[in-house]
Amino acid sequence: MAEFVTSAAQTVAAGQNVLFTETAVRGNNCNIMHREGSGIVTLRGSNSCCNPAKYKISFGGNIAAVTTAEAISIAIALEGEPLYSATATVTPTATDAFFNVFTAVVVSVPCNCCLTVAVENINTQSLTVDNANLIVERIC
Repeated sequence: MAEFVTSAAQTVAAGQNVLFTETAVRGNNCNIMHREGSGIVTLRGSNSCCNPAKYKISFGGNIAAVTTAEAISIAIALEGEPLYSATATVTPTATDAFFNVFTAVVVSVPCNCCLTVAVENINTQSLTVDNANLIVERIC
């Protein structure tokens, strides 16, 4: 298991990733890799069997609209593609009004392969993201 966080508020442009500046819990092997300050986490599959590795990815944080009070969303993305099944959406009544969001997904990583994971702003406007927290757990 590994946990990546950013406690300070950050503005995330449309189509960009949330950045994680700290590693709160470092994974105990080389299957979960992240460079502090990056928005991308790389997951490795098994290299000794033909069964895919399974990971549970969870994101929680606070989001707010920057320019207009309209529905805003954030999603877990795999290989740069947002998963709409792992999307959190809120509808603020004013700009800079924060809402807590959470989403999670289980993914499979094939043997001898890697998969990149990020949390992406899937809106047309910028978002403010505060207290971002990404947890990656290898479940089998």
